Amino acid sequence: MRSSIGSVGDAYDNAMAEAFFATLECELLARRRFASQAEARMADFHFIEGFYNTSPWHPATGYLSPINFERSDEPQQA
Repeated sequence: MRSSIGSVGDAYDNAMAEAFFATLECELLARRRFASQAEARMADFHFIEGFYNTSPWHPATGYLSPINFERSDEPQQA
């Protein structure tokens, strides 16, 4: 995993990426141990698809969930 998606000077991209990885670490990774890499991957998948993508998180998206933000008619920022 990479902890950042933006380039130098892209504070907003970095803020959203850092918020995601902080949430992933606090809510999933810090609370359990995995028997295998495959189990960890499945837990990550279920966390992202079942919890994170359906919850509103960041003011840059108008507090829409990632799924709803992608489906909205609002123009996306580059």
